[in-house]
Amino acid sequence: QVQLVESGGGLVQPGGSLRLSCAASGSSFSIYNMGWYRQAPGLQRELVAAITIRSITNYADSVKGRFTISRDNAKNTVYLQMNSLKPEDTAVYYCNAGGRILGYWGQGTQVTVSS
Repeated sequence: QVQLVESGGGLVQPGGSLRLSCAASGSSFSIYNMGWYRQAPGLQRELVAAITIRSITNYADSVKGRFTISRDNAKNTVYLQMNSLKPEDTAVYYCNAGGRILGYWGQGTQVTVSS
């Protein structure tokens, strides 16, 4: 079992930045591939960024060059640095451990990009 708690969401103007954090507890964090997903109203949940146990990363095309995922195994935490934010980045952002189908999810944190 893994418990995930996201933080760092909020309201930001277009072009601004936010850093999301996801703190894990309850199991060995370092054995899980981790991901950030997002879900906007009326849309399906989509993968934003992922990082493997060996810190290999991949990103959705829509965020490449703007978002950076990283992990700190000593702190059991995964981060999502979001720069050059756009209104279309507005969504609830979820942290995931272990994959979309069988993995664990956090409760989500709202990110709103608006002037």
